[in-house]
Order: sequence, then C-alpha cells, then structure tokens
Amino acid sequence: MHSTLNRAQAVFGFFTTVALFVAGFAALSVLLFPTDAVKANVSLKDVKVIKGRPHYYSNKKEEYAQMRFDLDTDLTPLFNWNTKQLFVYVYASYSSSSEDSTNLPQSESIIWDTIIPATESPYSVSALRTRFFPSKSSPAKRSTAAKKTKKDTAAPGILRLRNQRAKYQISDITGKMAERSNVTLAVGWNVQPWVGALWWSPGSGTVPRTGGSDGRSKPFEFPALKKKVNAGAGAGAAEGKGQAKKV
Repeated sequence: MHSTLNRAQAVFGFFTTVALFVAGFAALSVLLFPTDAVKANVSLKDVKVIKGRPHYYSNKKEEYAQMRFDLDTDLTPLFNWNTKQLFVYVYASYSSSSEDSTNLPQSESIIWDTIIPATESPYSVSALRTRFFPSKSSPAKRSTAAKKTKKDTAAPGILRLRNQRAKYQISDITGKMAERSNVTLAVGWNVQPWVGALWWSPGSGTVPRTGGSDGRSKPFEFPALKKKVNAGAGAGAAEGKGQAKKV
C-alpha cells in the first residue's frame, strides 16, 4: 500500500509530464502559422543634426540626429493563440565613420519602439468574470467598457503612422554625426509567446526568425551641422541696414 506522500509525488509527476507535453505542443504549434504575409514599410520624412546635450545626464555637448518618419505595417500574421505580445521597433543603420569607407561595419540604433499586446481571449479569467459575474455599474460605465472591449478585439498589428517623431536620438561615441552616409531605416519586431522561443524579424540576424520583409527605406545621408548665427552680429547687421535706409 502506497503512502500519501508517494501518491502525491506520483500525481505531481504525472501533472508535470502532461504540462511539459502541452507546453512543447504549444511551442511547436507556431510553425503551423505562416508569416510570409507580414508587410512593413518605413520612409524618412525629415532628419536634422543638432549639437547639444542629447540626454539630461549628458556631461558635454555633442552632435545627435533627430528624425521623423512614416510607418505602415501589417503584422497580423504574427498573432496566433500562443502570442502574448509583440515588440515593434524602427532602427537606423548608418556608417560607423564620416569618412567614405566600405570596410567599416554598419552601426544600428533604435529610434522608436512600441509594444502591441495580443487581444484578450474570451476564455480568460477577466473575460469569464465579466461574463458570469458582471459588476453593478452605471450605464455610462458599461457603455465605455463595451466600447473598450470592442476596440481591444480588433485585429492587432496594423500601424499607420504619419510624420512620427522618433523617441530616441542617435549619437555616437565620437560626438560626431553630421554627414554620415548610407543611412537606412528598417522595421524590426520580436514575437514574445506564452510558451516557447522568441521569434525575430528577418533583418535582425537572430534565430529563429519569422517571414516577411523589414521594409528597409531608401539610403540617405545625415545633413551637415547647422551653425547658429551670432546674435550680436545679426543685430549689428540689422542696425547697419537701418542706417543705410535713413541716408
């Protein structure tokens, strides 16, 4: 006759075996969802190079680049029943030096990012609680909650951004960013599943990767640093012009 402890160990061992099998099936099931239909397109709208302190903790002035861009993505094929959330980012690739050299490696910097959570399952704890144990609230609150639920159930992964300002500036350890050549923008993503490995975008260089295209933009160059006009010189020039008109 087995003791209570032996029976508890047997039940726990059986439970962990079943849980491991279900987790493995969930991790491998993402291979059944093709991701070749993923579409991404990013294009530059504006770029400028400024000299100053790019961050509040910077102890010296340096050159940094600020950008605005347009972004169009359709990442809905990346969402399946094992997707928890999607990390999307836009990054810039540029030459590591202002000198024209093909032997230098490319530098990459993220300029914008966001997290897109998956839509809530109708069988989640909060959805079942709302369904079977609705809270007693005012009609206005219920209407707001219904609108929010309807918005959350829309297909995630579609982004349409116009003239979007970058969240992060681009700087370099040398303190020089002006006139860098062969600069491109690209879209990257990271699929974070409930169970299994993290999946990356094709241009990330990390495996495993999803299908689709990173939507790389056309190459461009960072402009030259704009020099500030001396206020005193400007005032003197204006005064001289005024005197010339008087005469």
